[in-house]
Amino acid sequence: MFDSLIRDGTVLTPDGPRALDVALAGGRIAGLFAPGAEVESVETIDARDRFVLPGAIDIHFHVRAPAYPERGTVASETRAAAAGGVTTVFEMPISKPCCATPEVFRSRRDLFAAEAYVDFALYGAPGTLRQNDVFGMVQEGAIGFKIFMTEAPKGRDDEFIGLCLPDEGSLLEALELVAQTGLVTAVHAESSPLLKHLSEKLIATGRNDPATHGESRPPVVEALAIAKLLTLNETVGAPVHIAHVTSRHALAALSSFAAAGMDVTGETCPQYLFFTQEALERHGSYAKINPPLRTEDDQEALWEALRDGTLLSVTTDHSPFTVDEKEKARTDIWAAPPGAPGVEELVPGMLHAAATGRLSLERAVDLLSTNGAKRFGLYPKKGAGLVGADADLIIADLEATTTIRKAELFTMARECDYLYDGMTFQGKVERTILGGRTVFVDGEVTGEPGWGSFVRPL
Repeated sequence: MFDSLIRDGTVLTPDGPRALDVALAGGRIAGLFAPGAEVESVETIDARDRFVLPGAIDIHFHVRAPAYPERGTVASETRAAAAGGVTTVFEMPISKPCCATPEVFRSRRDLFAAEAYVDFALYGAPGTLRQNDVFGMVQEGAIGFKIFMTEAPKGRDDEFIGLCLPDEGSLLEALELVAQTGLVTAVHAESSPLLKHLSEKLIATGRNDPATHGESRPPVVEALAIAKLLTLNETVGAPVHIAHVTSRHALAALSSFAAAGMDVTGETCPQYLFFTQEALERHGSYAKINPPLRTEDDQEALWEALRDGTLLSVTTDHSPFTVDEKEKARTDIWAAPPGAPGVEELVPGMLHAAATGRLSLERAVDLLSTNGAKRFGLYPKKGAGLVGADADLIIADLEATTTIRKAELFTMARECDYLYDGMTFQGKVERTILGGRTVFVDGEVTGEPGWGSFVRPL
């Protein structure tokens, strides 16, 4: 007697898509059976004409909790994740104070454990350069580490303590320290000196229109930072992951080091795949993201990099703010906080890519789930539709559509979601299952705070 049986779905197996019934028990995938097999279960879920896919793993996610609850809480933003088919989030270390010590790490882990609707992992910030801090967070279960190559935003120093390393000496020390742990370091790669130079020149002209954001951070700012980081890493050999790659120029820098044998991977985000710099001109502060939205040529380069394996994954960089914060900066793009919500659009966007031929469905699942699980040491517990894996699953209908209406989103930052508002994707998340329990079905979140569990590298 199994807990649940998902009947008549199409499962992506290592041998390709197959019609299978999926039995769940004890929070795991307990069996895969030919359709119609004599199998008893407490609950039966009809997946006829649907795909049964591993739940998405968002390896780049921000809540910043417990700071700024008006922007979003662990409960609200992981609830949104469940609604979007995301069953595990990797929370970045920006908080108040920054997650740079074992003490702060434990505090955030406890908060997430009490409130999360989906499973969660936590990054640490290694920039205190203290071995006890870094190895202490490893012992507490850090999934990896995060570094910004830019300076901390003005007035937010405490949120970025141990996270921002704009000088090369500290960056090298951090890489050396994290290399000893064997964990992956995710890096926000933008050249701080060049960014400062370009920004100061633009500010001196008196301009504050939306286009100045992209002009202050052109692709060379990103590519130069990647080249500098990976050149330093040639002497260290740390596993490195480049966050939110946006441009053809940045891809060229990343791929040259990867081709030479360096242990380096990269990600991009749906906002760079579906929008260009024109959206910044149209939506102003609501479309201000770091690094900025780019050109159609950069967009095409990203899609090609997803198809050929240059990029490892697609993540959200989900970053909630309030309408008040964005509106105050509407007439001055320099004052706008960077970031936008997006966790509810990740899976529909990639289903759309598969349904319309941009990617194969198998490739989309790798980018959403399997590759991230492998890179960060969670596979095959996560990211696999295999017997013994966690029963974190999506039931998806590629014949149905998803229309994004910001008022209907679950994130607290829904009113800031101007980018996706009104878009229709081919493909729909019908049900999200976490550890064998349905947390979202037919437009309603059915899970509860605390259903999510802390995950750490295997």
